[in-house]
Amino acid sequence: MTELKNDRFLRALLREPVDVTPVWMMRQAGRYLPEYRATRSQAGDFLSLCKNKELACEVTIQPLERYELDAAILFSDILTIPDAMGLGLYFETGEGPKFKKIIRTEADVAALPVPDSAKDLDYVMNAVKEIRRELNGRVPLIGFSGSPWTLATYMVEGGSSKDFRHIKEMMYATPEVMHALLDKLAQSVTDYLNQQILSGAQAVQIFDTWGGVLSGPMYQEFSLRYMQQIISGLIREHEGRKVPVIMFTKNGGQWLETMAEAGADALGLDWTTNIDDARARVGNSVALQGNMDPSVLYASPERIRQEVGDILGRFGAGSGHVFNLGHGIHQFVDPERPKAFVDAVHELSAQYHK
Repeated sequence: MTELKNDRFLRALLREPVDVTPVWMMRQAGRYLPEYRATRSQAGDFLSLCKNKELACEVTIQPLERYELDAAILFSDILTIPDAMGLGLYFETGEGPKFKKIIRTEADVAALPVPDSAKDLDYVMNAVKEIRRELNGRVPLIGFSGSPWTLATYMVEGGSSKDFRHIKEMMYATPEVMHALLDKLAQSVTDYLNQQILSGAQAVQIFDTWGGVLSGPMYQEFSLRYMQQIISGLIREHEGRKVPVIMFTKNGGQWLETMAEAGADALGLDWTTNIDDARARVGNSVALQGNMDPSVLYASPERIRQEVGDILGRFGAGSGHVFNLGHGIHQFVDPERPKAFVDAVHELSAQYHK
């Protein structure tokens, strides 16, 4: 086991003392980087890039060569599980993910297998192992999955959606079918994340991208309940260290108190919730990750620095904050801007950790 040279990200998630606030960016390995675009072109397409462990490792590490980030995140996609269930994931240029097979009926759900992640998603585990080797203790590696609700939205809608018509119809008209689907997905995600941990992921994040489209009671019944089920089944210690779990529901700031009881070590915040309000509401029960508006990275370095300072000041003194964007970095951001962002976090946060 290689010793970590920089573990402040893991320490902050566990609310342990750190020297400065750690920072990483959702979607930090992505299209805004010219070197990423070159590697993706070399791979041929997005899925081929995900399934090539050497190239997936290369793009995972690319942002670390540019910026003093405190964590790497596995390069993969949240829809690997539905693909392993036999739905035939593919990507249409300009339209996002699509599935050849769509789940709409009780029979469709009953026919779905629960994948064996070690075998059916071995390319993901191979990438995790490769990345850990190449990182050589430089920073921790984050593994991830989509939440059951978020995965289900793509499986039932057949791709991205604006109104979520079909999945909400299933939820309200045949809730028992919806629950059967979500339970299969929760089992699949639990195994998937545990296999990532066993392969070398040192923290994991559950991306609940579409939980925020639900009403409060429906969020608790159809999204949070299944994330809680996953968290209760995860390996929480490996290689002699705790394995922190981050739960991120986009547009979920109104439910923070309930989310804080789900068992995760940290909650991700988007930019619609002020971090000082969030900290006051959850206290010391969980760490917080976030939450700068990704669009701030279009601004000047001076304006970026100002925004970073404001968020740090709102969180205040002490550990338990991982600085991040409130969602993924935009593809049209100038690659020079994230450097101003990351450097400002480290420089301006030292005063809060004395």
